[in-house]
Amino acid sequence: MAEDLKLFEESKVRSYYDENTEHWYFSIIDIVGILTESKNPRRYWSDLKIKLANDEGFSQLYEKIVQLKLIAPDGKRRETDCADVETLLRIIQSIPSKKAEPVKQWLAKVGYERMKEMADPTAAIDRARETYKKLGRSDKWIQQRMTGQETRNKLTDYWKDHEITEGEEYAILTNIIHQEWSGLSVKEHKDLKGLKSQNLRDHMSEAELIFTALAELSTRQVAESENATGMEENKHAAIKGGKVANRARKDFEETTGQKVLTVDNFLPVSKKPKQIKKKD
Repeated sequence: MAEDLKLFEESKVRSYYDENTEHWYFSIIDIVGILTESKNPRRYWSDLKIKLANDEGFSQLYEKIVQLKLIAPDGKRRETDCADVETLLRIIQSIPSKKAEPVKQWLAKVGYERMKEMADPTAAIDRARETYKKLGRSDKWIQQRMTGQETRNKLTDYWKDHEITEGEEYAILTNIIHQEWSGLSVKEHKDLKGLKSQNLRDHMSEAELIFTALAELSTRQVAESENATGMEENKHAAIKGGKVANRARKDFEETTGQKVLTVDNFLPVSKKPKQIKKKD
């Protein structure tokens, strides 16, 4: 499955695309929150499930609800009720909301966009650019974010082909690289920016994106030159690659007098990040 974050107007909807079944699965709680504007959509959904359980027509669809581990607001992965489009449409019918029809149209559009992306992979890139534009990112930032993602994909492709398991092992290696180039773990960098469940890279400055990409490019090239295979060998490559970017970062900061790591983010201005001391 490929995890994704969709935007409905200004609201974020956690989702998964199952490559095997070719189905999108969406967080029911996120959809309920949009429809009801409830401060506690989890409670609303819990109460609604009890009511729907007595509905014979819903009982068959109820079996299609699956629990997937999605990133919660506290940044941890927690099991969340999810459903495909067919099941969601049935649930939406049970919720009185002026947003019901717009949400239905949005769900149909998501499915259509996925079909276009499968036929033409560049459509996925265009969709990502459009999403970042809607979030207020500059063209220059978007280009750097997309370039960095391409570098990241090449690195994970290498890991996949050299006995690294997607998920926890990817996260361990990523954290090593990040610690080496920045002096902060991924979590500490997120704390610096006041982030919780948000994607760190979506809140990086151009300079942070550039040095992250340099660290991951260097890691891949070191790994390729050494034919690193398995966790231990790729950990060594991650350390070496991260150090390359660390030296470049320090040289940049000494030459320009500007720090690469910053508290700047794209959160609403009311949310102020806390300070954290950077470790070299």
